[in-house]
This record gives sequence, structure tokens and C-alpha cells, in this order.
Amino acid sequence: MSLLKSVEKEIRKCVKCGVCRAHCPVFTELGREPAVARGKVALASAVLSGKTGLDARLYDDMSKCLLCGTCVEKCPNDVPVDRIVMAAREALARKRGLKSFHKAVRQVLKRRYIMNIGALTASLLSPLIFRKVPGKSGLRLRLPLPFVGRDRYFPKIASKPFLSRYPEIIPGQPDKPRVLYFVGCMTNFIYTDIGDSAISLLRSLGCTIIIPKAQQCCGFPAISGGDAPTFADLAEKNIEIFEKYRPDHIVTACASCGSALRDLYPELLGELRPQLARRCGDSAGKVLDAVVLLHNLGLKPGDSGAGQKAVITYHDPCHLRRRGITKEPRDFLKCLPGKVFVEMEQHGSCCGLGGTFNVYHYGTSLAINSRKCDSIIKSGADLVVTGCPGCMMQIAGGLSKTGAKKRVLHTLELLSKSLKP
Repeated sequence: MSLLKSVEKEIRKCVKCGVCRAHCPVFTELGREPAVARGKVALASAVLSGKTGLDARLYDDMSKCLLCGTCVEKCPNDVPVDRIVMAAREALARKRGLKSFHKAVRQVLKRRYIMNIGALTASLLSPLIFRKVPGKSGLRLRLPLPFVGRDRYFPKIASKPFLSRYPEIIPGQPDKPRVLYFVGCMTNFIYTDIGDSAISLLRSLGCTIIIPKAQQCCGFPAISGGDAPTFADLAEKNIEIFEKYRPDHIVTACASCGSALRDLYPELLGELRPQLARRCGDSAGKVLDAVVLLHNLGLKPGDSGAGQKAVITYHDPCHLRRRGITKEPRDFLKCLPGKVFVEMEQHGSCCGLGGTFNVYHYGTSLAINSRKCDSIIKSGADLVVTGCPGCMMQIAGGLSKTGAKKRVLHTLELLSKSLKP
């Protein structure tokens, strides 16, 4: 059964009430019915009934979704619009083929060595490209890349991927948990400080840390473009790794990775590869966001002295908010020494990244991000903290365009700074 056919019952739950119109960030900017959840569900229903085909217009309409899930949270009938959109994209990809960008993504995701070579090349060339530009300038981080414009913000590529910097197993205390760290692509190739912070924090609690070298991308970038075979292939490789090490917990510091491992693997693999879905049940139940695990294990970040004074605010990544992970990061941030926590307006609103949404609809992505940056600036915070590397990149890019001198950090980075030397 196709993914779209498998959500037919969920599609019928939609009563066209229009509550989603008040909450969809894309509809707020575009004001067109196909841009909102109700419109997309109607289009999916029309495909199943044969009233419309899998044409280019449908491809464009289905691409105008951030997969943020805000509509799902607000829907009185609990219609899983994000799953319906992914199912429609999968049907379009099977019928019409992948778009050029996702064809390139498939090659990179399925051949990790290409990603390694690309990252190394970028890290070597960036000093030459930016040698006359001040290091703190936002211009320094705008790169001309295939499929994207020249004015796009992109952070510096790490000179050495995170996975090549640590052994596979870092022994801990025998009575403490064995934790498998699922690193994620952005931490591996860009924000390696997040990974360093995760290791430092888990070590401080005596955990045995497992960092498998063979771990793959979680597959979210593939399935978001309708590439179900690549998603399933990557999932299978990761599940094999989880089965090999049998950890007590599988942790990630990327909201999207966590959502894929915990929710998408069991839900989508049930239709794509049922035998694999049966195997992933145990591992999916072990997946935790790193902040939640640290909270559960009783990390006390406020024991390290005065700390550097700063006003901080927090952006809720959509894929953490959807899983109810909002209290734990705030509990930590409110007790950090020297820090004053302030809540920004619209703290739970999407930053506008949406993975490939940012590629295909860059202008709309920036408009949504502008609202988020306005909230950050109005908060008066010096530091913006969040739990997703993708959100970090999007927010940092938006703030650089405003000229606001505010740092963007991952929750783990701030927590690790509070540890005693």
C-alpha cells in the first residue's frame, strides 16, 4: 500500500473547519488556500479520488509546507497533516521523479564519503574566499551554493568532522547508563561544538558513551522530499547499529533527528518495510533528546560559580515542541549562574527553515524568520538558545540581516560552559 493510501482514513478526519488558517506560518505569509493545511488535505483527497493528478501544480503546492506540525497541534480532529504532506510528496516523487535538488541530496546521503569530501573542500576553501572579510561580518557566512542564492547565510564548515575526533566508545562508570550518541549531519560537519558539549556533559555524569562511526543521516532530508527508498535505506543502516550496541539510551541533540528516530521510523517503515518496522520498535523507545536525558539524570549546571552575566531567551524547535519537550531546557536555563532568562513573544513559532522549504521558497522562509527575529530583538536578550542546529543556522542568518549583535547557541553549549573545569 502506498503512503498516500495509508493515510486515507486520516484525510477523511478533516472537516474543513479552517482552524489551521490562524496558525499556519506559510498561510500567514502567502494567504492562499493551497498553502494551508486544509487546502493540502483537500488536494490529497482529490488525488485519491482521481479528481486531480500528480502534476507540477500539485508538486508546488505540496512543497509549501514547513512540516512544523503547528496545524496538527491546533487541529480539533487531530489530522496528521505533516504525515499527509509527506505521503503526497512520496507519491509525486514516484510518479514524476525527484526534483534536481533532492536527486543531489540522495547521492550525498547514500554515499557518506561524498559528504566528507565536500565538507573538507569547503573548510579548506572558505579561508581563501573570506580572507578580506572581517571574521564577525555576516557577509563572511554567505556562500554561493548549487540550488541556492548568493545571499544565503551558511555557517563555517568544520575542518574536521565530529565523528573523526572521538573513539567509538568512551568508557564510563559501570553503574551508569550506556548512551549511544546519534550525532546528526549538522553537528558532524558544522556545529561540532554541540557534539563536544554533549560528550563533556555525559562524561560529567559518568555515562559510557557510544559514538558509532558508521551511523548515517537520520533520513529526514530524504523523506521530506518524497524519497522514501533512501529514507528506508538509511533507517535500516541506523537500526542495525542500534541493534549492534544495544544501549540503554539513544540520544541526539538535533530536534529533527530525534523526531525521525523516535516517530518517523516506526510510523513510516510500517508501510515502507514492515519487517524493518518490527525491528525498530525497541530502539525507537530508547530515543531521547539529550537535554531530557541530562534532566532525568539530575545534571546540576548551577554548581560551577558565578558564570558570565547575560540575558538569555529560548526558541522552541518545532520537532521538540511537538514532542512536549519545552520544560526541561527552560529548567536548565533558569538556573544557570549569572544568566537572566526572559521569555520571548511567540517562542514556539517556527523559525521558517523547514529543511528544503528554505531551498525552494527562500523568500517566504525569510519572511517567517523575520517574525521570529523581531521577537528575539524585542526580548532584549544577549543570547538566543535553542535545541536544533537547523534552527540555529536559520535564526543566526536572520539576525545577521538585521545587524543585531546576538549570539545563537545550542542548549548543550551553554550547559557545558557551566561545568566546573
